[in-house]
Amino acid sequence: MCCIETPEGYDGQVGPEGIAEDRIGAPGAPEGVLHRRDPMAATAALGALSAAAFAYVTTESLPVGLLQPISHGLHSSLVATGRLVTVYAAIVVVLSAPLAHLAKGLPRKATMCVLMAALVLTSFAAAEAPSYGWLMAVRVVTALGQALFWSLVIPTAASLFPAGMTGRAVGWILGGGSMAIVLGVPAGTWLGQLAGWRAAFIGVGVLAAVLSAPIALFLPSYHPAETHAGTGSAPDRRRYRLSLVTTAVAVGGFFCMYTYVSPFLTKVAGLALRDVAPVLLVTGSATVAGVFAGSALSRRRPDIAPLIPVAVLAPALIGLYLGGRVLPAAIGFAAVACFLLGAYDVSTQNHIFAVAPASTDISSAWTSASFNVGIAGGSLAGGLVFNGYGPRATALLGGLVAVVALSIAVAATRQRRGVPRSATV
Repeated sequence: MCCIETPEGYDGQVGPEGIAEDRIGAPGAPEGVLHRRDPMAATAALGALSAAAFAYVTTESLPVGLLQPISHGLHSSLVATGRLVTVYAAIVVVLSAPLAHLAKGLPRKATMCVLMAALVLTSFAAAEAPSYGWLMAVRVVTALGQALFWSLVIPTAASLFPAGMTGRAVGWILGGGSMAIVLGVPAGTWLGQLAGWRAAFIGVGVLAAVLSAPIALFLPSYHPAETHAGTGSAPDRRRYRLSLVTTAVAVGGFFCMYTYVSPFLTKVAGLALRDVAPVLLVTGSATVAGVFAGSALSRRRPDIAPLIPVAVLAPALIGLYLGGRVLPAAIGFAAVACFLLGAYDVSTQNHIFAVAPASTDISSAWTSASFNVGIAGGSLAGGLVFNGYGPRATALLGGLVAVVALSIAVAATRQRRGVPRSATV
């Protein structure tokens, strides 16, 4: 797990000014956030939620590393198998906000326990899939759980701690998701190549079952809306919307290439299939390094922190297209692209969580949706290009999409020039 420092200028407050950080004394409010009463329990709950984020991101991305084994085992094309990622992301896009709205009054502890149980059952069901259609149906159900999970998990984590520690709590959750790229997908790829792709889904199911216990044991019964974590610290609807659009386009550019990184490495760069998992470990490690770099950048220049990774992403993807036939260059450019995704993720997540204009549950749902718009759109567009022009062209398309994302991000930065310094995050 990694812990992300709070950007300078963002004090971690997640409630409107003038309201006590724990909202103690409000009708039905808790006596105080869990960390004030039991720091060890709060830390254990946060660790379990972070690991749950790891499990969900791992299962979402497993087909990326297992694209060819799943395709071969279920007698489906590579493009059809890639749609296991596309459809999954589309479900999250469409249903995150509606599900968050429906679940906003439900007991948070019970809801998180149900979501973990659902991940256990769907992971085992995926491992038993007799056909492509079965696996796709299971992925749809799993995506429903993830749509709600990512809408709730960041506000839930923030509500465990005082407002001054919100950035740290959010960092742990994002760190869990980043570690899924570093360890989860490479480990699942390695396990799938060693024991068959079904074993990778069994592994996720076992992990989810183990995590259900500490979540049930340590997560408090109070609702995040009863604490400082119920609303953003500096609500700004315009900045929030611009951030969502930039995120969708930038992430889309990345996933045009990354969804098909395995066939790119094997068919374009000449990497042996057995070496895909170690290379994914390298690129995943670059993502975590990007998380730390994005954290440092946010601390020093929070006003432009989300802009810089987008500015470098386009040259990295175009460089992958131009130099991808040389294996070291292909690995290097892919690693740089993953580094930039990690940097962008942490910087924009901290920014969005601060400027959330309404309930953080609903705002988090739309944030998750924007990421998954990028994942779904990128993997779909990448699949079309892959089918017509081969894997090398996916990197070129991703670079061109990233150029569009950069133009949106620059426009958003220019529009913010009139905002007082104290209003920036």
